[in-house]
Amino acid sequence: MAFRITGLSPEPFRHLFGLADDDLQRFGVKRYVVDMSPGYPDRIEMRDAEPGETVLLLNHVSQPADTPYRASHAIFVREGATQAYDAVDEVPPVMRRRLLSLRAFDAGGMMRDADVVEGTAIEPVIARFFADPAVSYIHVHNARQGCYSGRIDRAP
Repeated sequence: MAFRITGLSPEPFRHLFGLADDDLQRFGVKRYVVDMSPGYPDRIEMRDAEPGETVLLLNHVSQPADTPYRASHAIFVREGATQAYDAVDEVPPVMRRRLLSLRAFDAGGMMRDADVVEGTAIEPVIARFFADPAVSYIHVHNARQGCYSGRIDRAP
């Protein structure tokens, strides 16, 4: 079954790009200068930021559904990222190199299934989740830190 992985839109974060650290602090955001790669996974372009680039650490509501599964957690976005990752049947390296927690949700935002898998073995879990016609989408989180990583939908 074909699947589509997407990163976050840069639009909700653009107003933060370039702000002074004091101004970022008022929004509960912290800037980091990347000093190693991998280590700072950007949720917009779905890639690890490179040394010398800046990333913003902020809280993001990854599951806005009005259910018990509503969720938010810290994520990194690369300062200045402009294009959200969007690919069919392609897993970005930022996911491949991590232990992942996959959570399958129905259209109402209720969890139907969940699993933990190495990023190198993600496709069979995606196929198993989407074999259930009630599964509408899948959220991917980095299993160790719990950060939201991306969304997987059925591809047309």
